[in-house]
Amino acid sequence: MQTTFLLIVEIIGTLAFAISGIRLAAVKNFDWFGAFIVGLVTAIGGGTLRDLMLGATPFWMLSSWYMTVTALALFIVIVLKRYLVRLNGTFFIFDTIGLGLFVVIGMSKTLEFGFSPWVGIIMGTITGAFGGVIRDILINEMPLVFRKDIYASACIVGGATYWLCAECGFSPEVQQSACAVVTIAIRFLAVRFNWALPSLNNWTDDKVN
Repeated sequence: MQTTFLLIVEIIGTLAFAISGIRLAAVKNFDWFGAFIVGLVTAIGGGTLRDLMLGATPFWMLSSWYMTVTALALFIVIVLKRYLVRLNGTFFIFDTIGLGLFVVIGMSKTLEFGFSPWVGIIMGTITGAFGGVIRDILINEMPLVFRKDIYASACIVGGATYWLCAECGFSPEVQQSACAVVTIAIRFLAVRFNWALPSLNNWTDDKVN
């Protein structure tokens, strides 16, 4: 049951992240191959770094379905380009869904390898956020994680929720669902109410003056 649940989470997360990357590539007028690459690295970038740090074979090298799902995401964007590219909110929606679901995958895999929950939170954050860093670099944008947006912070709180649910004795499915919901909810609320971390720029100016 848990394996099936995580597989479903991973497929949905991969599709969501791939669509978010391809959608941004379409706005930048990338060709189909370039858009596919952007979508692929968005979907597998964070998990690849996580697996390398855990000493595991990168997950996408063990199954071809990650490529298949990314190709499906490209097809969806091509067919629905008129709607996905013109609607600014579509990138945010797919990126946020991918973020929340990939924190779950990162946490779960790290704990399976026997690491402490605090390591799981770090790996969950890397899994959720690092693919977006590579994506933004490829399309020549400042990565979201380095802006004032509540992005990586949402991953950290989601991972902590996973840990708390585990300590309370909830089932793995509840732990994973709570982690995803909290991460996604914080990201949505942060954008809705303009939550942001303080900028060092203003602090530096005050000190200099």
